[in-house]
Amino acid sequence: MATSSKKIDENYFERKVSGITKSDVDNTLAQENEIEQKIKNAGVFEKYAEMAKQMLLMLKDYRRGLYTEVPWFTIGSIVFSLIYVLNPLDVVPDFIPGLGYIDDLSVFTFALRFIESDLHNYLDWKINKEE
Repeated sequence: MATSSKKIDENYFERKVSGITKSDVDNTLAQENEIEQKIKNAGVFEKYAEMAKQMLLMLKDYRRGLYTEVPWFTIGSIVFSLIYVLNPLDVVPDFIPGLGYIDDLSVFTFALRFIESDLHNYLDWKINKEE
């Protein structure tokens, strides 16, 4: 995923998401602990930590076949954004002080913008399921 000459914008995000496969879903879920640790340890993501947790839960429920009323683009957006956040050598490497998480935050923000209503639908589904 390292693309130092690429600009992160909506087109870049959509192109990357369109290449996500079911095996990418499995690989992302296999890295769940690493993703959670990275988000917990990156101060800039504090605000998004709960959303990332819900995205992971949605992905798990989708993979288990419990929650299937979700477009593939939403699943792809979640997978791409979480894999991107986990990758330390993305457009702006994470070890660069002050700048390292800017691209991660951009990708995560694009994902949230695309999946916001689907994430709300999922949360409503979870609440109704628990009642």
